[in-house]
Amino acid sequence: MSLIQFLKSKTFLKHLVLALLVLIVLTFLMLKWLNISTNHGEFIEVPMLTGKTLDVVKIEIDDNDLQMVVQDSANYNPNYPKFSVIEQSPEAGSLVKENRKIYLTLNPSGYRKVGVPNIIRRTFRQAKPTIEALGFQVGNITYANDIGKDEVLEIKYKGEKITPGTLLEITSKIDLVLGNGNRSQIP
Repeated sequence: MSLIQFLKSKTFLKHLVLALLVLIVLTFLMLKWLNISTNHGEFIEVPMLTGKTLDVVKIEIDDNDLQMVVQDSANYNPNYPKFSVIEQSPEAGSLVKENRKIYLTLNPSGYRKVGVPNIIRRTFRQAKPTIEALGFQVGNITYANDIGKDEVLEIKYKGEKITPGTLLEITSKIDLVLGNGNRSQIP
C-alpha cells in the first residue's frame, strides 16, 4: 500500500478524527480546570489600611484572604500614629486575587536623628541655613559678651550645652548663644 492510499484509507481517517476529538476534549477540560483553580473572575477588594495599626491591619488582611509584606519605614509623619500604615500598594479599592501580597509602609516611632553641624564661630547668617537644611529649627537666641558680633559661641538643646555631632531628631529646636560684639570686661 502506498502512502497516498494509506492517507485515503478509512482506518487513517478514523484515527485522525479520534485524535482531534481527544485533543478538543483535553483542551476543554484543561480550560475548565484553569478557571476553577485560578478563581477566574473572582476578585477581592483591597481594604483601606492607611492610618491603622499593624494589629488591626493583620486582622483585616486575614479576613480578606490576603497577605501583607511590611516594607521599610518612611520618614516620620506626625499626622499618623506611631507604627501605623502610611502607604499601601495596591491602593485601597483595587480588585485583586486571593492571597495577593499587599505591600505596606509603616510610620516609624519618631523623626530620624541627625548630627548637629559644627557651627561654632560661624556667623548667625551662615549657621541658620546650615541648621535648617538639616531639618532643625532655630530656637531661642541669647547674647553673651564676645568680640565676634553675631558669631555662634554655644549650641544648646533644652537648656543644655551640646557639642557638634550630637544626634538629635529632625525638627528639634536648637538654641544659640551669639556674641554681642562687646569685649568682655576684665575686672
